[in-house]
Amino acid sequence: MQLFNYFRSSSSYRVRIALGIKGLPYDYVPVHLVRAEHRLPAYADRLGDPLVPALVTDDGHTLAQSLAIIEYLDETHPAPPLLPADPLGRAQVRALAQMIACEIHPINNLRVLKYLTQELQQSEDTKSAWYQHWTRNGLAAFERQLGLLAQERQAAGLAPSQFCWGDVPTLADCCLVPQIFNAQRFRVNLDGLPLTMAAWEAAMALPAFQGAHPSACPDHEA
Repeated sequence: MQLFNYFRSSSSYRVRIALGIKGLPYDYVPVHLVRAEHRLPAYADRLGDPLVPALVTDDGHTLAQSLAIIEYLDETHPAPPLLPADPLGRAQVRALAQMIACEIHPINNLRVLKYLTQELQQSEDTKSAWYQHWTRNGLAAFERQLGLLAQERQAAGLAPSQFCWGDVPTLADCCLVPQIFNAQRFRVNLDGLPLTMAAWEAAMALPAFQGAHPSACPDHEA
């Protein structure tokens, strides 16, 4: 497989984590977003919307969108699983993942931030305030959801979660870790998020998450 990605892209980071958890080898193909390499025909012609990541499967199909790629990997390489075995658990994990991928990430994407500064002529301080506001709001909602799920687990007689859901990393953790990385870059206040940060710390103790970190990527820039 080939993974076209950018080291700072949180969407790419999610897929790198999933590949690491699965222990799947792949060729790392860097696509530099800031230099607009994703708009060059060699890459852009592969996709309807030339974003990263893109995964080229062993049989030559090109897949887009990080959550779809991760679920493809989970279905084609089911061990270890990234979704719970039961329908309710799968729905809960998908909801957590989508709180980040669909609610927080889109309005803090690089192209959105560039539009704020380049087209709308907003200052760097305004851009940072935008990022901090929406990310903090989203993570506060994520924390509340983890709290509700913790109550459900307790009522069902289940042990407290070590990760976002349960005692193994899931799709939700694949999404959470990159979002925290970006939040730290933009100096978002992460105080008062004990369940969220505990899940992040548990994930970051694992080799698959460490190996997927942007600093470990061959195209990493300081």
